[in-house]
Amino acid sequence: MVSTADDRNGGRLRALREYLLLRMDRWLLSAGILLVVYAALVLTSRLGLTPLRQINEAQGGMGYFFTAFIGAIITGTSIVVTINQLVLSQELGAVGDQRDRMDSAMTFQRDVEEAIDIDITEPEPSIFVRELLVGIRDQAGTIREVGSNTDADARDDIDAYATELGDVADQVHEMLASAQFGTFDVIWAMMHFEYSRLIHQGRSLRDEHDLPDDVDAEIDTAVDLLTFFGPTREHFKTLYFQWELINLSRALLYASIPALTVMAMFIMYVDAGTFVGSTLGVSHLVWVVSAGVVVGLSPFVIFITFIVRIVTVAKRTLAMGPFILRETEQTN
Repeated sequence: MVSTADDRNGGRLRALREYLLLRMDRWLLSAGILLVVYAALVLTSRLGLTPLRQINEAQGGMGYFFTAFIGAIITGTSIVVTINQLVLSQELGAVGDQRDRMDSAMTFQRDVEEAIDIDITEPEPSIFVRELLVGIRDQAGTIREVGSNTDADARDDIDAYATELGDVADQVHEMLASAQFGTFDVIWAMMHFEYSRLIHQGRSLRDEHDLPDDVDAEIDTAVDLLTFFGPTREHFKTLYFQWELINLSRALLYASIPALTVMAMFIMYVDAGTFVGSTLGVSHLVWVVSAGVVVGLSPFVIFITFIVRIVTVAKRTLAMGPFILRETEQTN
């Protein structure tokens, strides 16, 4: 009973961590973190420590404190330059390199179309993936059909494999129904398709049983279809990372200018005699200066919330192909 409760609590903790790291809107998460910081700074003034106004008087103003923020924010703009260089490095190249990229993309698209027996696949990423998943699901049905004529042991294993293959494909297909590239939903759905494990199971099934040629061929076809999913996910994941890094660089630029302005205002106009009085037992100076600190921290917090999702996705999709890393199986 204890173990069940522990498992339930552990599951809730993993779900919460997954929500914070991956699913939660980055702007909402940033606002939540900054709100916690603001509350912590205000509540700290109630612990009986040296009053902020007294510290300010001793230092002769807020310059000693907010000058460091200005340096940090200006230095942080170099992060934007680095991010833009990272994104642009993937886009710049000679015409021959660009043509090779185009040829590779077209060749891959035609290979997928031939494998799933469709004339032209849709160019929109989520629809393209759904079409591939439909092909995998249909192939699972074919495997179940041809496997019905094998011996009992092999038939049960084939049916179990085909059922899982079709169910997982249907689940991810449904998740992609309303997903639009540029949001995290496309990558989130594709992360739930464990193609590496399904490839291994299909190959193991062929190795463990002496299957008829037609069954063996259909399972081999399913494995081939699954091998298309790996580079598909990696390609769209790379595009998503570039998309997110561009959004991050813009967000940092938008947040840095107001932050610098607020820091300059505190340095120029706020001292121990400013914002006299108190509310709820907390000095007005504490309320205002705490807000200034939050504004100064906002570019850094925005950077952290965006990057933490990118690196978490990168870790959970680290292995491509038939290999399964322990890290990619966990939810951290």
